[in-house]
Amino acid sequence: MFAYLVSGAVFGLSAGISPGPLLTLVITETLRGGLRAGIRVAFAPLITDIPIVVLTLFIISTLTHFNVFLGSIALLGALFVAYLGYESLSVKEFPVGAGDSGSRSLKKGVVANLLNPHPYLFWFSVGSPLVMKAYASGLLSAAAFVGSFYVLLVGSKVAVAVAVSRSRDLLAGNAYRYTMMALGVVLFVFAAILLREGLILLGWWPCLGVS
Repeated sequence: MFAYLVSGAVFGLSAGISPGPLLTLVITETLRGGLRAGIRVAFAPLITDIPIVVLTLFIISTLTHFNVFLGSIALLGALFVAYLGYESLSVKEFPVGAGDSGSRSLKKGVVANLLNPHPYLFWFSVGSPLVMKAYASGLLSAAAFVGSFYVLLVGSKVAVAVAVSRSRDLLAGNAYRYTMMALGVVLFVFAAILLREGLILLGWWPCLGVS
């Protein structure tokens, strides 16, 4: 059981601090709406991953064109992340006195994670086989893997939100605007990466004459 606890923690921490749309969204929402807004985004995987796991298992058992599904998800994700990037680039000034942005931050996090092919790829290629192997050793082993994975996945993003929140007051004026613009550019880069992944998965990338 200890081995699965450690492996889940390693995978969770790696996924939690890896650069990506969700981590960038944790930062931007913390800057916009404060710590609670960032934490809401950090908890998005707890909402999205249950249907992702179920859907992935269903697709594995019924569909032969899994890449088409992932490619379509990636293209939708590219559009959504590009929209988030546009929002960040459009910021004019620091929202003085802005507090918790309500459920809008959580909705953004949920949509961003659902339209990101990486959770599907993880559970399809790594997560599900490990859970099944752990379950063969006992229910506690499977629970240890899943539990440690999500504690570190969400916990690391919450830690990022806390760190950003503590430096939020230092970003008033142009510093805030430039920071949001930089994050907007990062989001556009991730949108381009998702677009490329989607085109590759759909088999359209070589047809565009690029390598």
